[in-house]
Amino acid sequence: MKLFAEVYLDEDVSALVAVLLRARGFEVLTARDDNRLGQADPAQLARATALERCMVTHNRVDFENLHRTFVNTGHPHFGIIVATRRSPQEIARRVSVLLNTFAADDLCNQLLYV
Repeated sequence: MKLFAEVYLDEDVSALVAVLLRARGFEVLTARDDNRLGQADPAQLARATALERCMVTHNRVDFENLHRTFVNTGHPHFGIIVATRRSPQEIARRVSVLLNTFAADDLCNQLLYV
């Protein structure tokens, strides 16, 4: 069991969020770092799931639908965090609070908002 969730940032989340989360000790991979820019949301979530990482995105509607699809078809994911568009500093602060609150296993198949 991992104590802290590892994070996968969707391409629409500022790269500065990754820098700020890494500075707080979190393991972060961005779609850009992973050479996955331009991939569709289902492919992004599938990639995050394959890497056992919690997805962070701004794309609420698409990821709510993907979450429902994953749950209804019995496909697990490692968590989806939907972040309201704010400054990168505020997003990193909110995500880090969430990641410090829940163990990685507690985020599995959860859809959370910050």
